[in-house]
Amino acid sequence: MIKEFRDFLLRGNVVDLAVAVVIGAAFAALVNSLVADVLTPVVGAIIGKPDFSNLNFTINGSQFNYGNFLNALIAFLSVAAAVFFFVIKPMNTLNRLRGASSEEEASELELLAEIRDELRAQRGSN
Repeated sequence: MIKEFRDFLLRGNVVDLAVAVVIGAAFAALVNSLVADVLTPVVGAIIGKPDFSNLNFTINGSQFNYGNFLNALIAFLSVAAAVFFFVIKPMNTLNRLRGASSEEEASELELLAEIRDELRAQRGSN
């Protein structure tokens, strides 16, 4: 039973998923630091308020605290942009490059098939 559990854990998918979770957590910490320590102060310097968590407005005695939402929105957009530019774009480029090489391989296979057919035709005529 322990051997079976060990084999399950050592399968590529489980190990890959564990590595992805660890790297994802580190990446999230990095992007959160970028947002909190770089982007939010820059945006705050532009609009004059570096801490958005205190932003709110009141309508008919009800207070709407939209500052935390703005902080979360900036963090989300930053994470989405980072994932897009550092993960999705390179993967799309890599897939396009792989697609070009597979097209080359397909044409090589066609050429080899033509050579094979020619050799068969020559053997058949002898």
